Amino acid sequence: MTPTIRIQREDFDLAAEIAALSAGRRDIGAVVSFTGLCRDEGGTLAALELEHYPGMAEAEIARVAETAAARWPLMGLLAIHRYGLVAPGEQIVLVIATSAHRRAAFEAADFMMDYLKTRAPFWKREHLADGTTGGWVEAKQEDDDAAARWS
Repeated sequence: MTPTIRIQREDFDLAAEIAALSAGRRDIGAVVSFTGLCRDEGGTLAALELEHYPGMAEAEIARVAETAAARWPLMGLLAIHRYGLVAPGEQIVLVIATSAHRRAAFEAADFMMDYLKTRAPFWKREHLADGTTGGWVEAKQEDDDAAARWS
């Protein structure tokens, strides 16, 4: 099983991604997905700008995905992360894990998201509803704490 990693500007279709990942497979017993959305932060956010280093971001996410594939008996693993301007309510990230059993799929998807939040080389800047550009979003301690539980 080779994980699929995509960094893209355009939106993604959850149902189409699940169908592609599980097409022709009769041995999959669990599909777990997580879709992260852009919040409006109480009405103050007009958009979130996501930047990345092409090549580096894919390589880092692929490295973490390979760790997940070695740790759990997965049949498929997909991670998509968007870049560019993302408006509140729009999708930012998708992780799908498939396995014969639910626990492996749940844990692998959770692991992937914890590491995407803390290690993937993305930078986020807020564009505010009042027309100004906010600062770069700082990392949160609770995200680091969540990722630390996998060590």
